[in-house]
Amino acid sequence: MNVYDFTVKNANGDDVSLADYKGTVLLINNSATRCGFTPQYDQLQAMYEMYHDQGFTILDFPCNQFANQAPGTIEEIVNFCDATFGLTFPMFDKIEVNGPNAHPLYQYLKSQKGFAGFEMDNDEVRAFAQMVAQFDPDYKNNSEIKWNFTKFLINKQGDVVARYEPTADLLEIQDAVDRLVRE
Repeated sequence: MNVYDFTVKNANGDDVSLADYKGTVLLINNSATRCGFTPQYDQLQAMYEMYHDQGFTILDFPCNQFANQAPGTIEEIVNFCDATFGLTFPMFDKIEVNGPNAHPLYQYLKSQKGFAGFEMDNDEVRAFAQMVAQFDPDYKNNSEIKWNFTKFLINKQGDVVARYEPTADLLEIQDAVDRLVRE
């Protein structure tokens, strides 16, 4: 089993088989438009533009499970992202990433790469970890998605090779994408 075994709904509500992305390096992201991490869209779009012609794409899944930071319809979210960030990578329908209604894709992703911790190298990350602990006191011991902008890196064979928490350095992710598109 790998990510190619899943079907998701695009922003128009149409089924999309992830097998359509065979041979492509993927970065799967859960997002929100009213989150402190939303400005990451600028860097994600730049990464997409840099590597898209080399076989890379980002699959973005809005999720409203974290402090209701993705309100509105998928159409409103797409319009906001287009107007604010000029996103050109695929955006999919809103989903849940945790709990009993978690999308099967996210159940699979979490089973492949659990939570490995936050890099507690600065005060912002430590404060973020304290906030996460308020929502999930046992966050260190489960594979649940901790917040918006958690990312999973998928190689050209459809295997999950890395999980990046929202506080991860996007340049580190870009370096990993660079390596994978060259393989």
